[in-house]
Amino acid sequence: MTAVLRAALSGLRGRRLQALIIGVVMLSATATSTVALGLLANAHGAFDRAFVKQNGAHVTVTLNTSVADAHQLAATSRLSGVTSASGPFGQVEVNARVTVPGVPGSSTRPLRIVGRSTPDGPMDDITLVDGHWPNGGGQIVVDRGNGVFTGSTLTIGSQTLTVVGTANSITHTAAGWVTPSQIASLRSVGGTGEAQMLYRFTHAESQSAVAADIASVRSALPSGAVLSSASYLDVRQAEQGGIQPWVPFIIAFGVIALVISVLIVVNVVAGAVIAGTTRIGVLKAIGFSPVQVVASYALLVLFPALVGCAIGVVVGNLLAIPMLEVNAHVFQVGTLSVPLWVDVLVPLAALTLTAVGGVLPALRAGRMSAIQAIATGRAPRPVHGFFAHRAAARLRSLPRSITLGLAAPAARPARTVTTWVVIVFGAAAVTFGIGLGSTLNRVGDDSPYSRMPVQVSGGAGGQAPSLSDAQQRAVESVLKAQAGTRYYMTETDAQISLPGAAQKVSAVAYGDAPSLSGIPLISGRWYSASSGAAEVDVNSLFLTNTGTSVGSTYTLISGRHRLTVHIVGEVFKTGSQASLYLSPATLSRLDPDAQPQYFDVALQPGTSAQAYTNKVSAALGHSYRATSSQASTTQFLAVLTLITMLTVLITVVAGLGVLNTVALQIRERAHDIGVYKAIGMTPRQTLLMVVCSVASVGLVAGIVGVPAGVFLHHAVVPVMAHAASSGYPQSLLSVYSTWELILLGLAGLVIAIVGTLGPAGWAAKAGTANALRAE
Repeated sequence: MTAVLRAALSGLRGRRLQALIIGVVMLSATATSTVALGLLANAHGAFDRAFVKQNGAHVTVTLNTSVADAHQLAATSRLSGVTSASGPFGQVEVNARVTVPGVPGSSTRPLRIVGRSTPDGPMDDITLVDGHWPNGGGQIVVDRGNGVFTGSTLTIGSQTLTVVGTANSITHTAAGWVTPSQIASLRSVGGTGEAQMLYRFTHAESQSAVAADIASVRSALPSGAVLSSASYLDVRQAEQGGIQPWVPFIIAFGVIALVISVLIVVNVVAGAVIAGTTRIGVLKAIGFSPVQVVASYALLVLFPALVGCAIGVVVGNLLAIPMLEVNAHVFQVGTLSVPLWVDVLVPLAALTLTAVGGVLPALRAGRMSAIQAIATGRAPRPVHGFFAHRAAARLRSLPRSITLGLAAPAARPARTVTTWVVIVFGAAAVTFGIGLGSTLNRVGDDSPYSRMPVQVSGGAGGQAPSLSDAQQRAVESVLKAQAGTRYYMTETDAQISLPGAAQKVSAVAYGDAPSLSGIPLISGRWYSASSGAAEVDVNSLFLTNTGTSVGSTYTLISGRHRLTVHIVGEVFKTGSQASLYLSPATLSRLDPDAQPQYFDVALQPGTSAQAYTNKVSAALGHSYRATSSQASTTQFLAVLTLITMLTVLITVVAGLGVLNTVALQIRERAHDIGVYKAIGMTPRQTLLMVVCSVASVGLVAGIVGVPAGVFLHHAVVPVMAHAASSGYPQSLLSVYSTWELILLGLAGLVIAIVGTLGPAGWAAKAGTANALRAE
């Protein structure tokens, strides 16, 4: 065993570059696989893991303290089926004016504020994202999903609160938290006597079980004590509905990364063994048995692979930290981390692949005689590449250095094919990543929040009241006079029932052409604004839930009013709720009292949505609320960042695969390169020869990789749309222009050339004598 270890260590000292390449590629492969599997592991069940980690509550109940006192609320913790309870916490609903440092003016936001002395407790641990927990008066921590940042100030009546931190509650139990002593003073400037209770129950696995739990709490308290309740199942459904669309592309990138990693590992190890066949023959000549030969060479490649895997796991976790933070923001489920099993499985799998890739070629060499192994190891068999070299030599219009390079891949056809496949996957990943980014940008651009980023409503609180005719005229007057206004239209929201369905449908009536909203049509057309038309457009989930299609008729119910409508179009609207769009005239036939609640405003290019919102808010006064939807773009930016980082990682790994191939090629052809230099080949010609040896492979790989990337894009986008409970418009697929495809076709060539430059530079600079001695 000592002789085997000594032989392995001696081989490492003699092949430092080869060992470095093995270590670096294994590092990259392990890091990429760790990131990919870490993301995949967190794509499913992220909410459930965060729910357990943060001691989430099954039910959050808002109670009227003027009806039920503290003693009665505390008694509910002893109800049958209640395993744990927390509270009561003082709560108040307020309308706060938000001032952001460096941004002139202010905007108004409705906030539910809860008084808690500490962020942790028996239930609903609040996770601080930044800053600190309130430790005195005039301080507040806000939920990070509100778009209010640390350092901002909230004005509530005559009181001013400074945002000292942002945090996250797994079930979004509040929009802000203050010390309990501040609740009474906040109630004095608005709000009623409310309290919050949190419960965990023995049985809370289904909606019916949770409904029964809530009913038991309600029956144990005086009538009217329970103002509202929220189930963790509703939050989980909404959060997982937001996660599911991103899972398909994470899986696609993960599979690409793993396939490239496997190919590179096999190519690196098999190439290293082949290049070391001469040494294996020497070992056999001095008395090593076939088993000792195989073991020594397996250790020779496993040593750098082990170091690379160990460092790769650490690097993968470090790379995953910002990505998982991005995903945690997308998922809104607190903090995420790479699971321990990923950190164990990835290096074990990589080392296993390394061992298999190293042992199999070594077994073949171990069966050779010493003379045969030495002869085989000096150079590829003459039959490999002979025809290619003769054919390339006939291209007399090209310099000899170029024809030598073009014929070089034929010397090692298996290695060339493997490298070609690696570059194909790299080019496909670049094409897929760019196309997916363009699709998501188009989704973001073609949405009401992007087209009309400012919304004006009246009153305070979460549900905007209807605007009177006088209020509508006041808002219109301000919007017309405000610089930066492009166009605006009214919006009326309603909840409409379907025959025999328990869940209501979200209805939106725009007061102008609905196409101005930016919502894409999947099929059909937009509804007519005529009062007698009774036409609607619906999302895909509506069609699925009702079993209808574009062209069908359907009956809608609102109170005592029923109306049969004609479905004329399917719109691209994701989410877990069925939605429909109709004209104000059609809505008035269902609900004669329906009045506009919002003004949606589109801005001139270059106009700041936040600054515009602040000016409109100041002009309208405290009786109105103006908000901007800039915060809604955060999710798309987070996902686009994730796509970019994964694309870059995969491209780097593909480039390392090329680097390995060229390094092995130069090592094997060191004697030939020395001969070429001896007969007059210049360093520039040497560099050109080496680059051309992979340029043709990269060019062909790019030409194949682009259609593969487009195919992958066209396959994944519909799956993402389906995961979001929607169909998709053709515009989400038609994102590649002709020039983009031509430029993307060069991606394989770029990957090949960039991966070649390092070894090619070494070959160009190497002296003739050194090259002849390097074999």
